[in-house]
Amino acid sequence: MADSARSISIDDYDYDLPDDRIARYPLADRAAARQLHFKDGKISERPFGELPEVLPEGTLLIGNQTRVIHARLHFPIGEGKRPVEIFCLDPLAPHDYALSLGAVAQVQWKCLIGGNRRWKQGALELPLEVAGRPVTLRATRQERLDNAFSVTFSWESDQTISFGEVLAAAGTIPLPPYLGRQAEASDAQRYQTVFAKEEGSVAAPTAGLHFTPAVLEAIGRRGIRWRELTLHVGAGTFKPVSSETLGDHTMHREFFTVSRSLVASLAEQLAAGHPIVSVGTTSLRCLESLFYLGAKHFRGELTEVRGPVFVDQWVTEQDTLSAVSTSDALRSLLALMDNNQLEELSGYTQLLLTPATRLRVADGIITNFHQPRSTLLLLVATLVGDAWRNIYRYALDNDFRFLSYGDSSLLWKNR
Repeated sequence: MADSARSISIDDYDYDLPDDRIARYPLADRAAARQLHFKDGKISERPFGELPEVLPEGTLLIGNQTRVIHARLHFPIGEGKRPVEIFCLDPLAPHDYALSLGAVAQVQWKCLIGGNRRWKQGALELPLEVAGRPVTLRATRQERLDNAFSVTFSWESDQTISFGEVLAAAGTIPLPPYLGRQAEASDAQRYQTVFAKEEGSVAAPTAGLHFTPAVLEAIGRRGIRWRELTLHVGAGTFKPVSSETLGDHTMHREFFTVSRSLVASLAEQLAAGHPIVSVGTTSLRCLESLFYLGAKHFRGELTEVRGPVFVDQWVTEQDTLSAVSTSDALRSLLALMDNNQLEELSGYTQLLLTPATRLRVADGIITNFHQPRSTLLLLVATLVGDAWRNIYRYALDNDFRFLSYGDSSLLWKNR
């Protein structure tokens, strides 16, 4: 284990991923995907649909109920000219995802703009039909925000058409860039989990794409508990590590919401000695963030919650927090929520999980196979250590499908 995450070289988390191993399209049957199993240093595999038979009775599974929005918009700028693409990233006004998507007149979002130089002064207009009614969506470019812009969207309606409905009618699902293709009609349904509820993500929590209603029902019959949290996946999840060491890499931040009852379930699971398994890297990032929030309250560093909380990129390197037990941290987080009369806790996490980090909440993860030199691969190595190389070598040698629409893995913490 590295002494500090800052000194980790990304060259140590590289591997050769042939282009033909990237799954461009999903399987027709979600549960027909293959699943690699890693436990106690041993690798095996079974169909994903047999997951309920593999998980120990009493396991608590945590899924991410976020829903991908139609965040990619194309505005025409004249006959024979390529449209300007506006990619909605995060709401600015209203700042809250639910309030922004529910707004009925005007919103402001942080956006990437493709073809910005072709966008002259003034607003862009996109005529469309929403719920059988004609609507014109207008986009007005505001200030530059690093490599993005703030964009104001407005539309005329009778105060009943929300921005979420406008996006659903005007936009397309933003598929990951490594798929190398435009979204098709089938992606609108297939690039969502069957348990997606809360709109806000611009990328799917892809580990959950393999679940079906039948698999979820079988999980319940096996005495395996299922709970959900919300973490809205941002475009930063695809941001490569371009610096030589992690100390020069800025981790993206993502918005999350957890209920008090979920935190209580985690504390109960820990006390009973039953395993906690994260469905995906997004859920894991959120779960581990909860430990550090609870540890901060335990240490007296966080007492009041006035607005969204925040988990810093390097919080794992605060020795006073790492010394707190997981049970103390979760109980303290419950106390923090009770003291502030919160049934839900929301905030942003910039947490970077690496092999220099000790996982505190999760015992295992269900996840797909990730890009080389990515923070997602680092997260896998946080769980299994150097065994990630054997796992990925096995997957490549045995024709597993990689990335968002690819096959699955069930990885247990390498103790």
